[in-house]
Amino acid sequence: MLVSYEWLQHYIEIDDITPEEIAEKMTRSGIEIDFIHNRNNGATNIVVGYVKAIEQHPDADKLNVCQVDIGEEEPVQIVCGAPNVDAGQYVAVAKVGARLPGNVKIKKAKLRGQLSQGMICSLQELGIEGKLVPKRYAEGIYVFPEGAEVDPGDDVLAIMALNDRVLELDLTANRSDCMHMIGVAYELAALYDRPVKLPKAKVREIKEAAEDYISVQVDHAEETPFYQALVIKNVQVGPSPAWLQNRLMAAGIRPISNVVDVTNYVLLEYGQPLHAFDYHALGTGKIHVRRAYSDESFTTLDGIERTLSQEQLVITNGKEPVALAGVMGGLDSEVTDSTTTIVLEAASFAPGLVRKSSKRNNLRSDSSARFEKGVNESRIGEAARRAAYLIQDLAGGQVLSGDVTVDHRVKKETTISLNLDQMNHRLGTTLSISEVASIMGRLQLPCEKVDHDLVVTIPERRKDLVIKQDLYEEVARIHGYDNIPSTLPIGTTTQGKRSPKQLIRTQIRSVLSASGLADVISYSLTSPAKAARFVDDVYQPIRIDKPMSEERSVMRTSLLPHLYDIAAHNRNHRNQDLFIYELGSVFLTTEETLTTLPREEERVAGFISGTYLNHMWQGEKKQSDFFLLKGMVEQLFASLGLTDIVSFKQVEQADFHPGRTATVLLKGEPIGIIGQVHPALQDEWNLDESYVFELTIESIFTQANQMVLYQGVPKFPSIGRDIALVVDQHIPVADLTTVIQAAGGSLLKQVSLFDLYEGDHLEDGKKSVAFSLTYRHNERTLTDEEVQEQHEQVLQALTDTYQATLRS
Repeated sequence: MLVSYEWLQHYIEIDDITPEEIAEKMTRSGIEIDFIHNRNNGATNIVVGYVKAIEQHPDADKLNVCQVDIGEEEPVQIVCGAPNVDAGQYVAVAKVGARLPGNVKIKKAKLRGQLSQGMICSLQELGIEGKLVPKRYAEGIYVFPEGAEVDPGDDVLAIMALNDRVLELDLTANRSDCMHMIGVAYELAALYDRPVKLPKAKVREIKEAAEDYISVQVDHAEETPFYQALVIKNVQVGPSPAWLQNRLMAAGIRPISNVVDVTNYVLLEYGQPLHAFDYHALGTGKIHVRRAYSDESFTTLDGIERTLSQEQLVITNGKEPVALAGVMGGLDSEVTDSTTTIVLEAASFAPGLVRKSSKRNNLRSDSSARFEKGVNESRIGEAARRAAYLIQDLAGGQVLSGDVTVDHRVKKETTISLNLDQMNHRLGTTLSISEVASIMGRLQLPCEKVDHDLVVTIPERRKDLVIKQDLYEEVARIHGYDNIPSTLPIGTTTQGKRSPKQLIRTQIRSVLSASGLADVISYSLTSPAKAARFVDDVYQPIRIDKPMSEERSVMRTSLLPHLYDIAAHNRNHRNQDLFIYELGSVFLTTEETLTTLPREEERVAGFISGTYLNHMWQGEKKQSDFFLLKGMVEQLFASLGLTDIVSFKQVEQADFHPGRTATVLLKGEPIGIIGQVHPALQDEWNLDESYVFELTIESIFTQANQMVLYQGVPKFPSIGRDIALVVDQHIPVADLTTVIQAAGGSLLKQVSLFDLYEGDHLEDGKKSVAFSLTYRHNERTLTDEEVQEQHEQVLQALTDTYQATLRS
């Protein structure tokens, strides 16, 4: 929202306050001022000139030699090439010695042998953006409109308000009440405790009645709560006066004609969009507000033919659309230079419909921006009368008596009860009820004391005030945030910290990242095929009502498919070595038609493929394999204190490599899977040899032990023993390790597998497994006899349990 400082002074006396002071005050009170724009970009010494005579340059077809009165004793001669320069015009002249924007200095010069003592200026040369220049002046000099009260020598910068400053307001969505000049004036009135002066809106009506010319029909009251039509005859369409054009350009709107400019002016003044129809172009004397028909076509003012839908609201002449309600008028009924009678529309449309219509046509206007947030319905008629007054004054129009109105507005009075003690407690202030009532008065919010409360009546213009906390905010910002005392918190305080689950999630991410895996985030939506493939048959797909695509039409049931997608994408981009993980949720239900919320299950999944370690200098290279990934998962469980209750059991499962896949068990209950991706699936996704894991972490939340236990550095030496066993091939190494640890007792501190052999020199169905055992006593040095005795117990336990024999 651009607010002219010069224009603003017509509604509130602020000539003793600088724009900088206003910007500071408003920003501190909650409405941020982004910039203060200077309309004068360096122009000086620009005066009004009167073109007394004009002759064609003797040596140039496109140049004219003008004799211009600039208020001095003698006219000056100026050579001008503008196509629209003519005798009898009042123009803007940069005198010799003047400066124009861009630091252009005007000097005496000879153009093709003719003396030129100054420059007749266009609006662009005065620093006005080309998009804001009226079309009639876009390719030539600026000519003051007929009837302009100017004299040769007058200061153009003052006349055109080019010394004005423009405040750019950065409004939040809830402060639509400040999207117009009067709303900003109300805001300043509250901040500085000054009265607001409303503009003149009293119209002189002729005897003819508007209802004899036009009728109005509205199909749906809730979509168009209010529609009013005024009829104005004998309108003389032409350029607007300079003051009106200047204010529109300062607000970022291009002047068009006096009638159209008035509707834009009132929109900026009241925040009420208006539209003027050419009465004779309507052709029927009827206004009908309805929904558009499917595939109905309509050409808007910008000359674009648009295909409408039933979601859009249109204004018709009873037969065909003449305006897109709340967005833009139609080309066929626009006001032109030949228009003599107009129908002035002032209405309120449902914000949601305007928003849909604007979005569907990719057409956002100043009108739609205000209708989308809701207009002040209590002042629609006043805004229409203000526009009629200006058209009457500037275009000579005759306003017909009365108006044609369809009014379905629901008038209700909104009140909020404000408890002083609660408000002071919340704000940390000690304001009295009279002080709060004074602030409400400055905000022009009527209030009265009822018992110990202040009952405040909320006007229609303040749609943002809904609950008592909104009034707390109003009191705080008008009282001044800087005036609220600084106090320390009192009462019981709670130290902020992460919850146990958040700590575990952080630990999981930390360990996996330290293992070399990168954190990724994927969609929670997937395709029906992927959702059904990576889950048990008992679960049903959870479909989305309005999916963005078939690939994103159901809730995911596993994290793995998207990890495969990410891996395939990276491989296609020459990233062959990939180590990633994701911590996210899957969504499961056994119901074909949802009657209850699905179960949201939090999981962590990882994917590795390619070279994990490659030290060129040391000649060390390590490829991804099952045991690398298993080590990462074991490290994760160790960091969470779960090593003793986690185990792995070999299984066969679809889409996993047979023989290189295991179920992960926590206290004997399955919580996930780890293994190599099946070669067929690798080919399907165009992947290299890959390994994955997926774990449900809900059980981890309950079993994880976050307490860190520290042990002192051993004071006594340890004794190592190696043992090589021959056992049946089907016996897992983990089971052998469990037996060793149980038989080793308190002296056995560590068991490490260092060799596994299957092949020649062994019986069929046998394998050789070698362990390194470390013995140590915490309080003294062990003897060989003690170690040997304990070691023999280990051997005996292995023999008794698994018929293990020492390898010779």
